[in-house]
Amino acid sequence: MAPSANGQTVGRRLPVESAFTRVEDARHRLPRLFGRRDLVVLGLGVMIGSGIFSISGVQAANVAGPAVILSFVIAAIVCVLAAACYAELSSTIPVSGSAYTFSYVTFGEMWAWLVGWALVLELVTAAAIVARVWSAYFVATLDGFGVTLPSGIAQFFGPEAKVNLVAPLLLLVLTALIVTGTKLSARVLTIVVIAKVAVILLVVIVGAAHINMSNYHPFVPPSRAAPAAASPTLLGWILDSSFGTFGTMGIFTAASTIVFAYIGFDLIATASEDARSPRKTVPQGMLLGVGAVTILYIAMAVVLVGMRPYGKLGGAAPVSEALAAVGVGWAAKVVNLGALLALMTVIMVVLIAQSRVLFNMGRDGLLPKSLGRVSRVYSSPARAAAAAGIAALALTLYPKVLELEELLVIGALFCFAFCAIGVLTLRRSEPNLERGFRVPMVPLIPLLSLAATVWLMLNLKTSTWTKFGVWMVIGIAIYGLYGRWHSRLANEDSWDFDLGDTDPGTGALQTLRPEPDRHTPELRAIRTPPDQQPSKAPRGKHMRN
Repeated sequence: MAPSANGQTVGRRLPVESAFTRVEDARHRLPRLFGRRDLVVLGLGVMIGSGIFSISGVQAANVAGPAVILSFVIAAIVCVLAAACYAELSSTIPVSGSAYTFSYVTFGEMWAWLVGWALVLELVTAAAIVARVWSAYFVATLDGFGVTLPSGIAQFFGPEAKVNLVAPLLLLVLTALIVTGTKLSARVLTIVVIAKVAVILLVVIVGAAHINMSNYHPFVPPSRAAPAAASPTLLGWILDSSFGTFGTMGIFTAASTIVFAYIGFDLIATASEDARSPRKTVPQGMLLGVGAVTILYIAMAVVLVGMRPYGKLGGAAPVSEALAAVGVGWAAKVVNLGALLALMTVIMVVLIAQSRVLFNMGRDGLLPKSLGRVSRVYSSPARAAAAAGIAALALTLYPKVLELEELLVIGALFCFAFCAIGVLTLRRSEPNLERGFRVPMVPLIPLLSLAATVWLMLNLKTSTWTKFGVWMVIGIAIYGLYGRWHSRLANEDSWDFDLGDTDPGTGALQTLRPEPDRHTPELRAIRTPPDQQPSKAPRGKHMRN
C-alpha cells in the first residue's frame, strides 16, 4: 500500500488544510444553498417528529410516569452540551460529513471510519423506524376522517405489519425528491416545518385547558421489577442489579431513549458544505434549533401527562388519543395530520444527512468513489442519496424494526462522545485554527458532555450493546478489506482528483490560521481565470498497481 502523507496507514490523519482543499479543488462539490434560517428549519425538521408525538407517551406509560418531563429535561441538557461541542467543530471544519470528518482530522482514519459507520447505523435506522411510525399515523388519520380500510388492505398498513406497504412507498417518494435537488427539498421542508410547529402550538394551547392535576400524582411512581424476559441495561448488568422501570432510575432510562427525540441538531453539521458562511450559520442554526425544540418538547410533555393518566399513554398515537379522550376530537384529527407532516420531514432530513455522510466517505475513498460524485443534472449527490434511500427501504421491510429504536440512539451517543473529546484534542493540537464558535469553559463543558453521554449509554439495554458491537465488527471488517486499501490518503499520488469545476476557474483557499496583522473570519475560494489555469493532468487510476 502506498504510504500516506504522514507516513502512517491505519492511524493516518487527514490534515485540516486537505479537508478544505479537497472540497474547493474538486469538481464534485455541493452548491451552497442554506442560510441560517434554512439550517434552523433543517434542525426543526428532524427534531420535531416521533419524539413529540409518540415517544413521550410510550416512555411515560412504560418507564418513567409523569416524571418523563424530567427525562426530557435531562436529555435536553445532554444535547445542549453536545451541541456546543458540535458547534465549535463545525465552525472550525465546515465541511460535510459531521462527526465523521471531525474525527478524520482529529483522531485519524480508523476512528473516523468507526464514527462514520455509527452515523450510517443511526441514520438508516432512524429513516426506517420513522417511516413505520408514519404508517401508524396514516391509518389513524384515515380513521379520524371516517375512512376505514378493508381488513385485507389494512393488514399491510400497520407499523408492526409483517409486510408494510406504506413505509417503503413513502421512502421511495422522499428519496426521489432528495435525489432531484436540495433546493426543492429545502423549500418543501420549510413549508412543512411551519405547519407542524403551528399544530404543536395548537395542541399545547388546547390541551392546557383540559389538564387534570391529579394525573401528575405520583410524579415519580414507585419502582417496579423488570420482567424476567426483559433485557437489563448495561449499568444494571455491570452492577449485577436489575433496576426495572419507574422510580429514579426510570427517569434516566427514559432519558436515554428520549435522546432519540433530540437527534437532529447533529445532522445540521452534515450540511456545512451546503451552507453559506458555515462558520457562523451552522453553529447558530444548531444552537437555536436545540433551544426551540427543547421548549416545545417540555411544553408538550407537561400537557400530555396532565390530560390523561400516564398508564393510558402507551398507544400507537398517544397525543391524538389523549385529545380524543378529553373530548377534543377535532384537535385529534389536526394532530394526526401534523404528525404525518412532522414525521415526513424527519425522514427527509435524515436522508439528506445520510447522503452527505456517504458522499464524504465516498469522496475519501472509504466507500466506493461513485458515491462521492455530484450529479450534473440535479446538483446533488444523487448516487449517495439513492443509496441512503434504498438502505432505509430495505430495513423498513423488517417487521420488528421498531424494536431497533435504541440502536440509533447508541449510534448518536457514540458520535457525541467523539465530538466532546475532539474539542479538547483539536484545541491542543491546532490552537491557531480559525474558530467561528468556541465552547465556553473548556475543558469543563466538553468533559461534562462526555460524562453525560457515557451515563446515558450505560442506561441502554445490553441487547442494544450486543447489536451495536456486531455492527461495529462488520464495519471494521469492511474497512480492513476495502476502505484501508482504497483510502484517498493511502493513494494520494495516484488518485483521480477530478480537478476542475462546473464554473470557470478552480478553487483555492485563503490562510486557515489568522495572521498577526490580518484577521480572516471566513474561508473563501480564490478563483483563477480559465486562461491562467494549469492544463488538466490526465485522469489517473483509482488504485496504484
